Amino acid sequence: MPSETLGAIDAVQLTRDLIRRPSVTPADAGAMAIVEETLRGLGFACRRMRFGEIENLYARYGTARPNLCFAGHTDVVPVGDAAAWSKDAFAAEVVDGVLIGRGSVDMKSAIAAFAAAAADAIAAGTVTGSVSFLITGDEEGVATDGTTKVVDVLRAEGEVIDHCVVGEPTSAETFGDMVKVGRRGSINADIEVEGISGHVAYPHRAANPVPVLIRLLAALQARRLDDGYPEFQPSNLEVTWIEVPNTATNVIPGIARARINIRFNPNHTGRALADWFDVEASRAGEGFPGKVTVTPAISGEAFLTERGAFTDLVAAAVADVTGAAPELSTSGGTSDARFIRALCPVIEVGLVGKTMHQVDERAPVEEIRTLQRVYARIIARYFA
Repeated sequence: MPSETLGAIDAVQLTRDLIRRPSVTPADAGAMAIVEETLRGLGFACRRMRFGEIENLYARYGTARPNLCFAGHTDVVPVGDAAAWSKDAFAAEVVDGVLIGRGSVDMKSAIAAFAAAAADAIAAGTVTGSVSFLITGDEEGVATDGTTKVVDVLRAEGEVIDHCVVGEPTSAETFGDMVKVGRRGSINADIEVEGISGHVAYPHRAANPVPVLIRLLAALQARRLDDGYPEFQPSNLEVTWIEVPNTATNVIPGIARARINIRFNPNHTGRALADWFDVEASRAGEGFPGKVTVTPAISGEAFLTERGAFTDLVAAAVADVTGAAPELSTSGGTSDARFIRALCPVIEVGLVGKTMHQVDERAPVEEIRTLQRVYARIIARYFA
């Protein structure tokens, strides 16, 4: 259970309470209940939304505008090799001022830090509009029953969120050196080439799918997607998996499969890239008696929060605490910000992300408290 009172949340202790709930996607393990109870204790109106196996929470303090939202996730990735950890991954032990545990960086500490900052602002009476939380248990998984569905519900109901801060671990080398103002899009594609198996000595009786798959992959990799986009690095295509399920040396296989991923900037849309896959698949399969199938899955479109009053406010809040303005970046992978952008401008601010998803994921205790101070400055500047 959380160990705080109104206006006096211990962000580190709350982080430890959350880590001790092993909420590996899609499991919740009671993590969302801790967040909900914490926020209810501060006067938030809390609403749980469950989709499939996933627990989600939207909580709001106040009814006036503007509404500043914090978004994050309680779910974490699996531990991996538990024996390789120096401490139990869910024990949340502090060793020499460092909190070790799955979720310490990504991103239970950010939820706790923003809750602590909000508690102090509420106690001081400085929240002149509304503060809200959008918390999901489905960010590390397939992300189909989490933030995207909560956003759909809020939009349908006319709920207005004016700006959003996402607590992903955005700092690169030192705390506060980078925040994210956009993300590249992501599309995966499963490729399957069905041929006709047969004896290698009688190729005229078979149709080998491997050369077709090789031609298709070569064509996809040969294209230079772009040279970048303002604020974005160039798009890149990567082959992530190839399989030819054939254990015999004298058999032409009947099927070959591959998987690709493209991280793309605003030069492209997911739909346009999916259409390109189909064109190249048709070309690679010309004259082939089998079948070439490409199944795309668009994880998110590229987006950018344009530089302006909100990005300036967040950058200034970071500088208030660290003494230096952060780099405004679009690098890295995807996050739930890709869904929230449908509601409002969004920016991501969090801890140094070097150990996220690793064995002995860890966050210095003082860094968590510094993040709380940054969030407090964002709230203070926002409602000034």
